[in-house]
Amino acid sequence: MVDGRPLPDQIITVDLIDPPSSDCIRALPAIGRAHQEYRERKRSRVASRPYAKKKYAEINGVRMAYIDEGEGDAIVFQHGNPTSSYLWRNIMPHVEGAGRLIACDLVGMGDSGKLHPSGADRYSYREQREHLFRLLNHLDLGNKVVLVVHDWGSALGFDWALHNEQRVAGIAYMEAIVAPMTWSDWPAAGRADFQGFRSAAGESMVLTDNLFVEGVLRHAVLREMTEEEWTEYRRPYLTPGESRRPTLSWPRQLPIEGAPDEVVQIVKNYGQWMAHAPVPKLFVNAEPGAILTGRQREFCRTWPNQTEVTVSGAHFIQEDSHAAIGTALAAFVRRIRETESAR
Repeated sequence: MVDGRPLPDQIITVDLIDPPSSDCIRALPAIGRAHQEYRERKRSRVASRPYAKKKYAEINGVRMAYIDEGEGDAIVFQHGNPTSSYLWRNIMPHVEGAGRLIACDLVGMGDSGKLHPSGADRYSYREQREHLFRLLNHLDLGNKVVLVVHDWGSALGFDWALHNEQRVAGIAYMEAIVAPMTWSDWPAAGRADFQGFRSAAGESMVLTDNLFVEGVLRHAVLREMTEEEWTEYRRPYLTPGESRRPTLSWPRQLPIEGAPDEVVQIVKNYGQWMAHAPVPKLFVNAEPGAILTGRQREFCRTWPNQTEVTVSGAHFIQEDSHAAIGTALAAFVRRIRETESAR
């Protein structure tokens, strides 16, 4: 029994030897509602365990990890810094049955392998993109891909979409990198830390003190996460030094005040494309938000064929508003699939 009700497998057991009684037939709508209520309660809970067991592929000599569950057209979830596919564990259940659910761990992050040798020149945007794009190619995503992206996963996802325009059925994004920035665009509360990451002090702040996980991640989630959740987020970076290099390289790649040049140009290019592309878009706005606010937010609000929803959260909004995000995403995917079927 759950909440005084039979479990779902008990509810749907029907003896097919004899015709169902009229009482059984009248009960069918209630059975359906009970199933729906059970599923909604399950999806509304915050799960601490990963969504599914990881799979692995050798990419450029590095063992890369990913989740790949279900069948149908691909729905690809991409995390950013310093998280992993674990970030999506409470969002993915909302679109079960709507397609093939894929979530990749970026190189050096989650359960993907580290780069050797490591150092200040490793884990650049270009290097991360090369590994991820080859992994996505290996996974054979098909031609009706829905992208669900966050943080640096948004930059990588927008970039992939720009170069695979005919294969993209929709893009859902949140707390994303939509245009090059200035320091005045950056949240005042975190500006000094990010300026520090981009200075000579960055190695001590991150490689020694693990500040991106223990500071940035901790302060950009509104609720109190469980110890089990913290253990999973910390796990890839337990050893001080180069194991933490990805979390330092990423803030140094942010397109701020015209640098680094290559990333600034990449972000300009995909931002201009998104501003004109007719591909369906879902903008999950965060309140109060962190990086996609002010001028950046007003820019992405001009993008065509876009639905906007607002949820509670700072930056890692999947940890604070998974049910609201999942509900909006499920409706977005459903509209896309219905439109495709009607053609």
